[in-house]
Amino acid sequence: MKLPFAERLRQGVLVTDGSIEAELQRRGLWEQPPELYVLEQPAVVEDIHRCFVEAGADIVQTNTLRANRIALERYGLADKVYELNRTAVWLARCAALHRAYAAGVVGPTGKLLGPLGPIEPEAARQAFIEQIVALVDGGAELLFLKGFVEVRELELAIEAAQMVNPRLPIVALKAFAEDGSVLASSFPSQVVQRISRFLVAALGAAGTVGPQRMLSIARRIVAVASVPVCAIPDVGVPQIKGDVRSYNPEPDYLARVARELVELGVRIVGADGGATVECVRAIVQAVQQAFPGRAVEKKLEPEPTGDTEPVFAEPPPPTPFAQKLGRKFVVTVEMDVPRGVGMDSVIEGARYLQRCGIDAINISDGARARLRISPIALAHLVQSQTGMECIAHIACRDRNLVALQSELLGAYALGVRNILAVTGDPPHIGDYPFAAAVFDVDSIGLIRILRSFNEGRDASDNFLGQKMNFCIACACNPAAENWREERARLERKVAEGAQVVFTQPVFDLKLWERFRQATEQLPVAVVAGILPLRNVRHAEFLHYEVPGITIPVWVRQRMAQADTPEAAIAEGIAIAVELVQAVRHTADGIYLMPPFRRYDIAVEILRRLELIPEQPALVP
Repeated sequence: MKLPFAERLRQGVLVTDGSIEAELQRRGLWEQPPELYVLEQPAVVEDIHRCFVEAGADIVQTNTLRANRIALERYGLADKVYELNRTAVWLARCAALHRAYAAGVVGPTGKLLGPLGPIEPEAARQAFIEQIVALVDGGAELLFLKGFVEVRELELAIEAAQMVNPRLPIVALKAFAEDGSVLASSFPSQVVQRISRFLVAALGAAGTVGPQRMLSIARRIVAVASVPVCAIPDVGVPQIKGDVRSYNPEPDYLARVARELVELGVRIVGADGGATVECVRAIVQAVQQAFPGRAVEKKLEPEPTGDTEPVFAEPPPPTPFAQKLGRKFVVTVEMDVPRGVGMDSVIEGARYLQRCGIDAINISDGARARLRISPIALAHLVQSQTGMECIAHIACRDRNLVALQSELLGAYALGVRNILAVTGDPPHIGDYPFAAAVFDVDSIGLIRILRSFNEGRDASDNFLGQKMNFCIACACNPAAENWREERARLERKVAEGAQVVFTQPVFDLKLWERFRQATEQLPVAVVAGILPLRNVRHAEFLHYEVPGITIPVWVRQRMAQADTPEAAIAEGIAIAVELVQAVRHTADGIYLMPPFRRYDIAVEILRRLELIPEQPALVP
C-alpha cells in the first residue's frame, strides 16, 4: 500500500517518469499536440506509463501539459478539456496502481498574460480551475504544475489548484531560460521566494534547460527553499521542425547528473523533454546505487551560490524632452519619412526645425503598414547628425516579444530614449497585405516592457544590468467611436507607466473637452495632435476615408470656400491656429503633423501663436 505522497517524500528521493511525447514518437505517433493521443490511442498512452513504472519511476505524469481550454483552442479541442484530462488520469492510475503516484500535469496557456498579451489573469485562472477539476475528478494523487515561464502564471495555477482542492499536494515548477548569466544571478532564488508564499509540497524547475544548467538552478534553489526541491531537466537542446521537437538522449549522462542533483539536496529528480524509458531506468539505477532505498540520511549542504541582490549602474538622467514635460508648453513635429534609404529630406527638415526652436520631432514606424526605414535607426541618424531630439514610434505589429525587447536594447545603446508605443496598423492595408502580423503584445504590453526596462529588468523579470530611464509615450484618440473603450485603454496605459500621451488630430472641440474632462485626473502629460489641412479634398479624405478622424462640418465648409491652392493652405493654417488657441490652456503641448514635408507650415502656425521666435529660418 502506498504511503501518502507527503510522507513518502519525507522518507527519501523520488524519481519521475520521462517524456510521453518522446515515447509516442518512437512508436511513430507524431501528431500535435501529443495530448490528443489520450483520446485517440489510450492503450498506447497507458502502455507508455506502464513502461516508465516498470523502469522504476515513482511518479507518472499525465499527458496533459497542454490540456487547458486556452491551449487546446489552437487545435480545435477546447471542448475536450474535461474528457481528455479525466481520461488521462485514469490511464496513469491504471499503470501506476500501488507502485507509483499518478500526478495530474497542468501547463501554461501558451499565451502571454495581459497587459503584455491577450489573456487576462482571471481567464487563465478559470482555465486552470476547469482543467484541475477534471484531473481531481479523475483521481489525481498530486499535481505537477510545470512548463511555466511566467512566474505570475505559475502563481495563478497554484491559486487555482488550492481553490479546487486545498489538500491535494502541489509540485510547483518554473521553466528557466537557457541563459547562464540569468541562472548565475539571484533570479532563481527570487522565484523561490515568490512561490514559497503558497503551501506547496515541493518546488523547483523542469524543462527548457539541460542537465548542466539544471545543476546551477538547483544549487540556488536548494540554498533558499524551505520545502523539498524538484529538478527535472530536458535531456539537451532539441531540434525543432514546426511544433515537433526531437532529442538525442544519453541515459548514462543523465544518470550521472541526476546523482549530482540528489547530492545537492534535490528530492524529486528525473528528466523531461526527450527522456525515454531507458533514461528513466538509468536514473533510477544511479539513485539506488548512491542511496540504497532512496533514503538520504541528511540534506547535504549546498555549495555557496554567491547570490546577491542586483546592483544597477547609475541610470541616465531623464531625456531633455521628458524634463520639459510639465515645465513648458512643448512642441513636436512629425517627420514625413520617405521610402528607401535616402533620408536627406528628414535630416534637412530636422535641422530647419531645430533652428526654429522645436522641442522634438516624431518619427513614425511604418504608419499605415507602409515599408519605411527603422524608426530607431532614423532617430539615431537625426540625433547624431543634427542634435535634434527624436521621439521614435515603435509598433507591435512586426516584432515578437524577443524582437521588441532587442529593439529597445538597441534604442538605448544608440541614445534613443523617447519611445511612443503603438499597436500598429494591420498589414492588409499596407504594402504587403499578405505579410504575417505578430502582435505578441499590444501598445499596453509594450508600455509595461518599457517600464520594466526602466526598472532594470526584461519582460520576464530577468536582470538587465542597467536601469534605462526611457521616456514612455502613448497615443489616444479623443474622437474614437467607442470612447469608453478608448478611455479605458488610456487609463491602463498610464497605469502601466506612460508618462505622456500624444493625441490623434484634434478638430472637434466638443470631443476634446470630453477627452480632457475624462482624463484630467490621470498623472500624464497631454500633447494635442494638430493636423493642418491642405485643401477641401484633404479634409474630406480624412473625414470619410480614415477611421478615427472626424472633421466637423464647419471646418470642411471653410476649406471648401478657398478658391486657390494658396488660399486653401492659408485657411488650413488659420484653422490650426484657432484649434491650438482653443486647446492650449488644457494641454501640455502640441504635436504638429504638417502635410507633405511642408515643415514651413508648422513653423508659420507656431510663429502666429508666438510659440517660437520671429527670426527668419531657411526653409529646407
